[in-house]
Formats: sequence, structure tokens, C-alpha cells
Amino acid sequence: MTADLQVEENWVLLMRMSLNNNKAHRSMSFRTNLDFLSSIVFLALGGLLVGSSLALCADETVAESSSEASKAPENVASSPVDLTISARVNVIGSQAGLEGIAGSVYVIGQKELEESHYSDIHRVLQQIPGINLQEEDGYGLRPNIGMRGTGVERSQKITLMEDGVLIAPAPYSAPAAYYFPTTGRMVGVEVRKGSAAIRQGPYTNGGALNLISAGIPGTWSVNVDAALGGNDTQRLQALVGDTRNRFGWMLQSFRLSTDGFKRLDDGGDTGTTVGDYVGKLRFSSLASSQVQQSVELKLGLTEQVGNETYLGLTNADFSANPFRRYVGSSLDNITTEHEQVQLRHFVKPAASFDFTTTLYNNNYSRDWFKNESVGGVSNRAILSRPELYPQRLRILRGEIDSEPGALHLRHNSREYFSRGVDSVLGFTPERLSSHFFEVGVRYHEDEEDRFQQADLYQMLDGGLVLSELGAPGSNSNRVGDALATAIYVQDQFRAGRFSVTPGVRWESIRHRRFDYSREDPDRSAGPDRLRQNDLSVLIPGVGMAYELSSSHRLFAGIHKGFSPPGTGSTEEVDLEESLNLELGYRFRAGLLHADVTAFFSDYDNLLGVETVSGGGATTGDLFNGGAVVVRGLEASMGQRWRVGEGLVPFRVAYTFTQSEFQTSFLTSFADWSPEVQVGDRLPYIPEHQLHLMVGYERGDWSGNLKMSYMAEMRTVAGQGAILAAEATDERTVFDFGLQWNGLERASFYLQVRNLLDETFLVSRRPYGARPGLDRTLLGGASFRF
Repeated sequence: MTADLQVEENWVLLMRMSLNNNKAHRSMSFRTNLDFLSSIVFLALGGLLVGSSLALCADETVAESSSEASKAPENVASSPVDLTISARVNVIGSQAGLEGIAGSVYVIGQKELEESHYSDIHRVLQQIPGINLQEEDGYGLRPNIGMRGTGVERSQKITLMEDGVLIAPAPYSAPAAYYFPTTGRMVGVEVRKGSAAIRQGPYTNGGALNLISAGIPGTWSVNVDAALGGNDTQRLQALVGDTRNRFGWMLQSFRLSTDGFKRLDDGGDTGTTVGDYVGKLRFSSLASSQVQQSVELKLGLTEQVGNETYLGLTNADFSANPFRRYVGSSLDNITTEHEQVQLRHFVKPAASFDFTTTLYNNNYSRDWFKNESVGGVSNRAILSRPELYPQRLRILRGEIDSEPGALHLRHNSREYFSRGVDSVLGFTPERLSSHFFEVGVRYHEDEEDRFQQADLYQMLDGGLVLSELGAPGSNSNRVGDALATAIYVQDQFRAGRFSVTPGVRWESIRHRRFDYSREDPDRSAGPDRLRQNDLSVLIPGVGMAYELSSSHRLFAGIHKGFSPPGTGSTEEVDLEESLNLELGYRFRAGLLHADVTAFFSDYDNLLGVETVSGGGATTGDLFNGGAVVVRGLEASMGQRWRVGEGLVPFRVAYTFTQSEFQTSFLTSFADWSPEVQVGDRLPYIPEHQLHLMVGYERGDWSGNLKMSYMAEMRTVAGQGAILAAEATDERTVFDFGLQWNGLERASFYLQVRNLLDETFLVSRRPYGARPGLDRTLLGGASFRF
């Protein structure tokens, strides 16, 4: 590299930093954020003051009898207060609570997560039936998750939470999950479908996914996990915490870095680095207090820098080398930062009722700088029809030079906030002891601020050279926001062997989108266009269960599904609503468990969204997809057998899903083809999925072999035989794990992902064919003090 080019690149980096740090153009005013943060601080201090006062008053009446209890720390992780809080804010609450839910539910606990050593949410969720997945980067950093045919793109059609709090960057106005909680630091995963429509929202067509972060330990604890692996993968996790009397705290750090498994033609970096840091503080009343209270503050920071791209490969290049990356993507990079604050107060004034309130604030910023087009032709068009654009493809490969400014690399720079207050009251009336009521109220507001530009580059001598910096805001200059109030009431009551859970949820939402002139970066002239959409919707549902015996239970449910339209809606766009039915059987006896659920979802209207990640345009506009029917079957079973002196754990999960459009229409949505016909199947929903795990445990040793099968998926809507150019690969992938627990405070493990080194195509969006992770070896050790 010449000195002039080095100076030029340094100058470009400084310009980018200056643009990213210039907040004058942002609509998220400092005063608004200051007011909200001031409210949080005020309520935090108030909650601590009130909690301390009430707890002290209660403690004074039992000081003598509780003197011994106050000397030893409580086992906070399993205290009644924590279990009640978990039941109110989480999707399920506890393994014991799972049995009483009249619907399809699944929990992956801390032991399973720790033994799997996965930091990829896709691999974690493969063992849960009824979930649809589409891989993208091989590491699960930007997962695509759907449930019961909702669609998977950026997990935007499910209710996504961390510790019971909405966690997508802007859940109502821009739900695409470019931020996803770091799976490697979680201790639990909950999935609830069907019956989740009442308690969890706003996305109720499919279900809810809740990730549970590590809690404050009940005694002094230090845990460290370190691993090294292929592609210079390094992973380090550490947690330290303690509880003394009524005060508990915890600090946690998770760091993952890898060089990536794809290879740039010019030898550049394709790796990613993730840093995640969480701290928690809690003040609680004593277990013997007459009034039980707890106040907990959670702070989190997640940073990510990845040399990741939207650019895939042509079919021919994928066949020749699936892990290749064109030099045209050598500058592609995503930089993100996520900050979260949660303040939770719990009080149980009497045995019959309790009250939990959570205040939350999430800020997220990201800039995905990536190649979008060559010579005015989109990369999607070039890679899907390379015979029409041979010269542009050669430019992407770096084989020939281009004209100055021929390549458009866009800063997809966006800022988000999501904040609100969520309260849940649980109570059992004295005269209705067989009933348990929950009433929840949430006030929420969020915003997405797009301020994007496209820089122009030239392909010269096999590398990218800057031609011209784009003007700030010249590609996109707009703000979308949402204000939502949600209220739900649910009753769970028993009558003999029957249990019935009726409920209703009400959502009131105001969406707005302000479009500013691309020649007005300061937004001083005000918006050129304002879209506003006000709506309210009632979401009823009921679940029923019948206990055949202590081991056998039947359940059924009928619930309304709903998905907010977002800021891209217009008067012509209808609501996305559905009627969801499920019928299931649950068996529990000792170490054997089995579940079978049939489901049917009838959509009045399915909404499509024009997004780049979906292979479409950048507008974010919505359009009607008409009526759709999704039907299927979920089945799972687990058992542990004793074989000789060892144990053999076994788990199996199977999902059958079939989806059909019930109307014909024309569309420009990339994944739905130009003309959708009645009977066409939805894209990126496999008909068959199967996951198997078999292990062996003896003494200090344990090992397991996992198999995940996924049928081929359509990449565009259609019916009949799937064309090879419009399909992902059918695949069967094996993972192997081995662990030794021979030391009191240490264990060592070895993991091989994609054991047989299978090569397979996981997606054709956003642009071109993309591969799954190749064989990757990971070895590590865990220490406990």
C-alpha cells in the first residue's frame, strides 16, 4: 500500500468516526433521554427507600426470631421470592410451572446449556420442536428464528425477550433483531407457543422466546470458562458474585473472537469479536419478613465488531469453493453497541397477592458498511443472474478494474431506543381459592433513526479504492417511532381434573414515520412526509387441560394471533391477524417425558416487508400477502437409561410444517416471487426437521453425539418440485462433545461441530449462496471457586 493510499484510508476512517459521533442530526433529543433516565433514577431511589423502610419495619417485629437466619446468606437462586418473580416476568417461570400450562412449552435449563458449550442460538434451539431456523453467518450472531411458520427473517415475527423484557432494538417500530442477546452468557431458554398470546406480546402469531441471564448467586461464587478452537476462535466467560444478608451482587463478562471460516480472495479478515458485560445489584428483605420485597438493578453493555457481509456467491462459485468471499466485500464491516438498564421491584404484602414492576431502557446503535451494487445493478441481480452481468461479476471478484465510483458501499447506520415500564399483579381471591389471576400493564415506546449514506469506490488492481464520500443522510434520512400500551388479564382455575386458562390482551399502538429530505442532514426544514397509523386490537384466547392421570395430560388452546404492522404501513396495508389452534398430549413419568402437539394457524392476512436482509429493497415498506394457512406437528421425547455402570441420555425432537398461500397476488418482495399463486408454499420453512441426541455418562466422563436434520427449503414462494436454484440444501449435521469432571473445581471439554465436515447451502439471501459452518474443533476448561 502506498503512503498516499494509507493517508487516504486514515482520512476516511476519521470522517466515518466524525459522522458517527455527530449526534446533532438525531431526533432522539438529549432532553428526552435525560428525562427518562431521571425518571429511572428517581424511581430507583424511591423503590430502594420504600423497600428498605417496609422491610425494616417488618424486620423489627421478628428481629429476635430471625437473628440466626440473618447470619447466613439465603440461597437466593431458589428462594420463594425469586421463583415468584420468575413466574411473573418470564415465559414459563420454572420447570414446575411448565406442567400447569395448557399449551406447548419448552425449557432448556442451565445444566443443558453448560454441558452443550454452545454460544450459537441456532444450535441451542434445534432441540426444540416447532421452531424454524435459517442460518446466516455460521455463529448465530444475527439469528433468523420463526415459530410455526411465522417467517424467520431477523426473528422479527416472534416476541423476543431477555429476562422477560422486550429486547429487539425497536420491538414495535423496527423489530428486525440485528441485536440478539449473547447466548453464551445465558442460563436458560424458554419457548412458549400458542398460549403465549395472552401474557407475551406484541407478536402472538407464533410464540415467545425468552433468554434468561445468570442470576445473583446465593453464596460467594467465581466461575471461569475458557476455550480455544479452529479459525483462531477464543472464548472467555467469567462470573463473580455473592449474597450477604439482604444484599447481593454479580459481575459477568463474556468475550468471543474468531477469524471466521470464510476466505476473502485478497486474504483479508472475515472474523468477528463480541464483548458482553453485565452487572446486577439486589437488595431484599429477609426471608422471615412479613412483607417480602426485592429491588434489583441490571446493567449491560454489548459490543460487536465483525467483518461480515451480505454478499454471497453465484451457484457456480459456491460449487467450486463455498467458503470463498469476493474481494468486492473486503471492506464490509458491522459495528454495534447495545446498552441495557433494568430496574425491577417486587413486593408481596400478603400471601394472596404480589406485585412486580420492571422499568427498562435499551439503546442500540449499529453501522453495517457493505457492498450494495456495481454500476447501478444490485448485487442480488448480479449473483442470481450472472449470465446477464458477467462484467459486473468480474468486478466483484476483483478480476478486472471498474470505472471510478462504480461500486456503492453503504453505511446502514441506525440508532434505536426501546424503553418502558411493565407491571404484573398476581392474586388469588379469598372466596375463589381455585382461581389465580394475573393482570399485566405495559407502557412502551421505541424508535429507529436511519441516517445513511453510500460511499463510492473503484475496483483497481484487485482492491477497493475510495472515489467519493457520500453526503451524510443522502441514502436514507428518516425516523420511525412507536408508542404502545398493552394490558392483559388472565385467569387460571381448576375444576376437578380440568384446568382452564381464559384471558384477553389489548394492544393500543401509535406508529409514526418521518421522512426527511436527503439534502437536509440537519433536518432543519422538518419532515417532507409523515405517516401515522393508530390502531388498537383485542387478542382473546383460552387454554384447557385435562389430567388423565398423574403422568398423562391432554391440552388444547384457541388464541388470536397478531403482529404489529410497523412504521412502513399505509392505508392500503391490512393488519396481520390469525386464528391459532393447538391440541396436545404431555407425558411425565420419572426420567421419561414426551410431548406431541398438532397446530393450525389461519392467517387473514400475512404481511411482507421490503428489507435488504430479505433480499429486497431498502424501503421497509409493508404490503399485504393475503390469506395463509400453516399446519403441522411437533413431537419430542427424552429419557435416561441405565446401561451397565453408566447412564444413556436420549432426546429426540421432530417438526412437520406445511404452509400455503390461500390467495394469488403480484408482489415485488424478493422472497415471494413476482406472482404468488394459491397453493404456493412459504419460503424458508422446511417441511421436516429432526434432532437426535444420544450420550453416555460414566464416572467422571460424559459424551454425546447430536444429529440435526433439515429438509431443503424454498428460497422463493412456489409449489411442486423445488428448483435447485431456488432451494437450500437438505442437510444432516453431527456435533460431538466429550467432558471430564475428574477434579473437584474444574472440568475439561472437547467439542467438534459439523463432525463429518459436511458442506451445505443455508441461504440465498440477502445476495447469493451462503454456506454453513465447516468442521470446527473447540476445547476448553471450566473452573469453579
